[in-house]
Amino acid sequence: MRPNALRQIWTEGRAAINAWLTIPDGFAAETMAHQGWDSVTIDLQHGIVDYAAAVHMLTAISTTPAVPMVRVPWLEPAIIMRSLDAGAYGVICPMINTRAEAERFVAYTRYAPHGTRSFGPTRALLYGGADYPQHADATIVRFAMIETAQALENVDAILSVEGLDAVYIGPSDLSLSLGCRPVLDDVDPPAAQAIEHILARSQAHGIVAGIHNGTAETAKKRLAMGFRFVSIASDARLMAAAAQQALTQVRR
Repeated sequence: MRPNALRQIWTEGRAAINAWLTIPDGFAAETMAHQGWDSVTIDLQHGIVDYAAAVHMLTAISTTPAVPMVRVPWLEPAIIMRSLDAGAYGVICPMINTRAEAERFVAYTRYAPHGTRSFGPTRALLYGGADYPQHADATIVRFAMIETAQALENVDAILSVEGLDAVYIGPSDLSLSLGCRPVLDDVDPPAAQAIEHILARSQAHGIVAGIHNGTAETAKKRLAMGFRFVSIASDARLMAAAAQQALTQVRR
């Protein structure tokens, strides 16, 4: 089976830089993936990407070494399993608030007898290889999103779930849940303390900690803090920023 480069990066003690896709287009996904990101995540929760578009995007990402990933809309077995069947090598699941929810999430990504994933790895066989069924459970990576006050209270219980590889912090939702401004970078003190706590507990459990960032500068600071998976803005935001910068230069 094709190896998962994220696992190799983490085994070597390095951090991964992840791209975030919200534009439902294969060419846009291919263009982003060719820029050298370690992984590329298709966002099915927010924005306008549907499953059919995601399949084309996963195919486009596969023209590069980047690890193809999907953030699913919710803790729902069908979309998690379909994303894996389409060739996603990592799944980020939002709003995991309890140990029981984390256990369900992991189970949805594993074949019997260790989980409840239904068998039908259609495109995954093409991407992963003929032996995909034998090695998928140990190859794909599973991220539980920690982004609420409830999840913060249950963070140790969530982190102790066997089979969970990483947590992913959504700073905006976490901030809202703590009564703070919904921002990615310059978070209010309660949110900053929560982020530091989640990172520390993840390190104590030997679990990779990831986080979304609005800018490259913030991503660099959080890498220095000890995060081992960082996303920077999104394809749409990066395109808009570059276009605005070019236009401003010309108009000046």
